[in-house]
Parts: sequence; structure tokens; C-alpha cells
Amino acid sequence: MIIGNEQDVTAAVLAEVARTPDARMREILAAAVTHLHGFVRDARLTEAEFQQLCGAIARAGQLTNASHNEVVLAAGSLGVSALVCLLNNGDGGRHETTANLLGPFWRQGSPRRANGDSILEAATPGEPLFITAQVVDTHGAPVAGAEVDIWQASPEGFYENQDPAQPDMNLRGTFVTDAEGRIACRSVRPAGYPVPVNGPVGDLLRVQGRHNLRPAHVHFMIRKRGFKTQFAQVYDADDPHLHTDVQFGVTRALVGRFVRHAEGAPPAPDVRGPWCTLEHRFVVEAGESRTPRPPITGKAEGPRPVTTVLTRRAAPEV
Repeated sequence: MIIGNEQDVTAAVLAEVARTPDARMREILAAAVTHLHGFVRDARLTEAEFQQLCGAIARAGQLTNASHNEVVLAAGSLGVSALVCLLNNGDGGRHETTANLLGPFWRQGSPRRANGDSILEAATPGEPLFITAQVVDTHGAPVAGAEVDIWQASPEGFYENQDPAQPDMNLRGTFVTDAEGRIACRSVRPAGYPVPVNGPVGDLLRVQGRHNLRPAHVHFMIRKRGFKTQFAQVYDADDPHLHTDVQFGVTRALVGRFVRHAEGAPPAPDVRGPWCTLEHRFVVEAGESRTPRPPITGKAEGPRPVTTVLTRRAAPEV
């Protein structure tokens, strides 16, 4: 088609999209082109702004490496990750779900551990945390033999892959549910943390006047044949940033009680001082078990990262 005006551009692209043999890919591309061209028109995008946007997209790819995924971080910071999750779980978004974000820090191949084992690969300062979790199906029946992959940030707010000072695979482990669908493990209480802001995600947050903080949480990934793989993050109910999570991940079903104990017999003989417990139940849906593509594959080298915390500004008067 010879282009006569701006409307012809969209029509020409959609005509080519219609040639796509795969029906689902054709549907996705048609929707993408329609909404993308609509965005350009609605925003009245200038040439300079278009060039700036292309530069940000290119930079996100350039900053993505074995230990950091800027693209996934950006999707979360725009709420896309949360939206995709909620549309694809809870019976297609019809009811509450314990499914949540995979996040940018899952690594494949975490150590296999027995129920009750610690996920610490070396001494890690922090209050001891004892986690118990149960996996059930949508009828409330226990799901035995499910793999439960657990990972979290340290009390300093770093995942081990970000932090050369932590040993490889620290605060990571894979467990298998027992006949009652339960697993248990020992860890340390995680802290909330700022997401990196040295790339396009930081630029995006600054221009909106947003902070870059995530509330403290523990990650779970649950897999068993016959059930849809579930990702989840259980958030600390006492964290001050539950309502302003930079990744829009906090849902009612995943606000957990990290209960602090200062008295009584500790659950392990080496515990000195206060400790915490966390109990949570996950409901998995029938479906296909798929292992996701890891957003990261390795560990950072060099000095420990320097974190930056952005201040959340008051919303402007409109």
C-alpha cells in the first residue's frame, strides 16, 4: 500500500499482520499494533519523545545481564506483571488467588533441601525465621509431592545474585510437600529493599515522583504435574510500604503475618533472642506445570551494589 495519510499506516500494518499463519500470534500482533498506534495518537507523541522512548527500550535491553533483568523490572514497575498474573489465575481473574509475580530474581537449580532444613548457605545476620507452608488444591485437599522453590532477600535487602559478599545460592532452596501438602524451612527475616534505579526504571520512577521500595517478602514457586505452576510472594503485614509497592504486587491473599516471638522455647536449640514464624497456605489450580525461563542465570561480581532510595512526592494538584 502506498501511504497517503497517517490512518493508512495503521491499515497497512494490520493488512500485513493478517497474513500471519498462526491464529494466536495473528491475534496478539493485531491487538499490539492497534493499541500501539492508538497510544501514539492519544499521547500525540512527538518525534523527540519517540526517539527518547526507543532509547529507553534499548537501554533496558543493554542493562539486562546474567544477574539483573531491567526488562522484567520495568514490566513490574508499570503494573504489567501484576495484571498478566491476575488475568491468568484465580479462574481467569474471577476470584482471589495466591498466585503472584515471579519477579526478576529467580534462579534455576536452587539446592534440594529436606523439610525443616535451613536455606542459609553461610551465617547470615538477622532474626531467625521459621516458615511453614501448605499447598492445597481448589477443593482444599492437600497436594503432596509438589516442589516448592523458596528464595528471598537478605536482612540487608540484597538477593544473593546481586551481592558478591553472599555465597552462591544463599537464601534459596527447593523443598517437596509431605502427605499433608506441607513444607517447612528455616531462614532469616527478610527486609524490604529499593529496586535498582540506575537505568530506565529509575528514570521512570523519578519522573513520576515515586519511591523505589518493595515491602519485605518471601518468594515461593510451586510445581507439580497436573497443576499450573504458581509463583507467589508473601508480604510482611507490618511493612510500611504495603500500599505503595513499586511493583504493584501486594494482594490481600498474600499479606502474611511474620510473628515475632521474644519469649518461650525457641524452635531450635541454637536460637538466641527473638525469632519469627510465618505460616501460609497456597491454593493451586489444575493445569499444565511449566518451568519458566529464568529471568537471571548467574551471580554479580565485583563490589557490593550501592543502593539508592527515592522519595515519594505528594501527588500534584490537578
